[in-house]
Amino acid sequence: MRPSLVRRSRDLFAALVLACSFTLLVSLTTAPPAAAKDLDAIAIGDSVMLGAKSQLRKAGISVVDAKVSRQASSGVGLVRKRGSGLPEHVVIHLGTNGSHSVKTCRQMVRAAGAGRTVYLVNFKVPRSWEKPNNRILRKCDRKFRSDRVILLDWNELASENPEYLYNDGYHLRPEGAKAYAAMIRKAIDAPRAPYTDRIPSTRG
Repeated sequence: MRPSLVRRSRDLFAALVLACSFTLLVSLTTAPPAAAKDLDAIAIGDSVMLGAKSQLRKAGISVVDAKVSRQASSGVGLVRKRGSGLPEHVVIHLGTNGSHSVKTCRQMVRAAGAGRTVYLVNFKVPRSWEKPNNRILRKCDRKFRSDRVILLDWNELASENPEYLYNDGYHLRPEGAKAYAAMIRKAIDAPRAPYTDRIPSTRG
């Protein structure tokens, strides 16, 4: 075979290899992300959570019980009505629409039961009760073991990223809904010892 023909053959082979590699790379980078594994979890909240309902479901939380204008005082009944069917992970975001209390918060945690983890999402809302309600969640969190109650700082995340919120200062834009759901999923995924291996609580 003549040298020029050999060179052309090698160039053609190299071009084919490069094209195949590029096609594989494109297919890998443009492939849709795998669906998140479903969690044994429920999310209970108000209109802020409602704005992230589809994102929470995509994140693996199939049960999202969120309603416009819901008050924190309704939380105890919402948790209790689930009874023994309540999942292992219970996310609660109630307190956007009015005052909260440590008593109500503690009742919600106790209603969930000792074998479950409750994730309390704090508040970013331009109202007079924002700071008092966030203080109440911190006090409530300190009443329980750290493996029983997890406090999620949505206030900090939303304050650092104002583009997450609409002009009213608390409802979620699409990018905010994604960040909200990701924050909750990350908290639930954080490794913890199984409840059967934990020392019985002396608090709460």
